[in-house]
Amino acid sequence: MIEKSVICPYELSSFHLVAYSMGCTIALALAAKYPMLVKSVTLVAPAYFSDAKDGTRSSMVLNTVARKTLWPPLAFGKSIMSWYEHLGRFSFFLICKNHTTWERIFMFFTQTREISFMAIDFSRHTHHSAWHNMHNVICGGSKFMDDYVEILVNAKVKVRVIHGDQDSTTPLQGSNNLKTKFPQVELNIVRNADHSSVILDRKRDFAKTLQHIWAASTYD
Repeated sequence: MIEKSVICPYELSSFHLVAYSMGCTIALALAAKYPMLVKSVTLVAPAYFSDAKDGTRSSMVLNTVARKTLWPPLAFGKSIMSWYEHLGRFSFFLICKNHTTWERIFMFFTQTREISFMAIDFSRHTHHSAWHNMHNVICGGSKFMDDYVEILVNAKVKVRVIHGDQDSTTPLQGSNNLKTKFPQVELNIVRNADHSSVILDRKRDFAKTLQHIWAASTYD
């Protein structure tokens, strides 16, 4: 969709890509398709699994990003969404169909007039989209990530990774493994940052980092 709605209609001759979490897999696939046009790729908290190639790949990936657990609530939700398809469909159907009711309940108990965009997205997240995002993008796409990065490295495209050292959703070890396998990739570890705060709690710093990356890529 990015290709059809942006790259082709506007006949882009060069562009930078910035992606977050599971979007990193999509960004790498897109960049690998246009290695001569992309100027830089910035990956924030990517879900990278260096040895996810054999028959146990899906289970290994799911155990890492959506382990079976009852607590905390967000982790429990990911567990239901990823491992128990029928229960997940039923749960997300109730949430999505009645999202305005859930949002009112949330506002009542939190005594707030505005809801975070992340909470709104979750309440309107259908099981169909949740299930296929997890299984098609993360589990299905993980086996191609090394190939994508290799194409970009050989084309001398600058690939940078930004990752929080307290990230429990997509563990930092994955980015460390990526750096080990491809030394050309630049890894920026953000101290005391988790999966969301790596961007949301440091918006100005993140914007400045992107400015420096883009400026350096322009002059090279």
